[in-house]
Amino acid sequence: MKWIGAVFILFATSWFGFYFAKQLTDRTKQIRAWKLTLQSLEAEIMYSQLPLQDACRRIADQMNGRLREFLLHFSDVLANGAESTKLAWMECLEHYKKNVSLKQKDLEILMQFGETLGMHDKHSQQKQIVLALRHLEREEQEALENHQKYDRMAKTLGVLTGLLLIILLI
Repeated sequence: MKWIGAVFILFATSWFGFYFAKQLTDRTKQIRAWKLTLQSLEAEIMYSQLPLQDACRRIADQMNGRLREFLLHFSDVLANGAESTKLAWMECLEHYKKNVSLKQKDLEILMQFGETLGMHDKHSQQKQIVLALRHLEREEQEALENHQKYDRMAKTLGVLTGLLLIILLI
């Protein structure tokens, strides 16, 4: 019976370590996806001159996962006569942030971008997108450094914590 408990403890602590490591990896991937999305949005604004809701729907067709859901939801909110683009963006971002690995400062960059979305001409909007991209680039570098520093450590610490608990309990 002790061995079954020991295996369960080792599994649980190892899972926690691997989960933490996956969060580090996912944050980097999600920031990259946002950068790609903003670059696509910039291209749509500058060259196709589609309405924002159509541009978001077109970009969503190229994406997958939670970001696709965000863009489709944002497009739907705009199509249904949102009070303002800013409020639609904030509402959709509130739904989006529940199940992602982004940190609060990553989300703040996106919120600040949403504050200016649709309020300027296309050249000023392009400058806002470039500014958001620069901020996301900085966050991506930090996320990548954290991933490189802590990924292996988190996995190892999870396994070693389980072994320590097993030794102390047996």
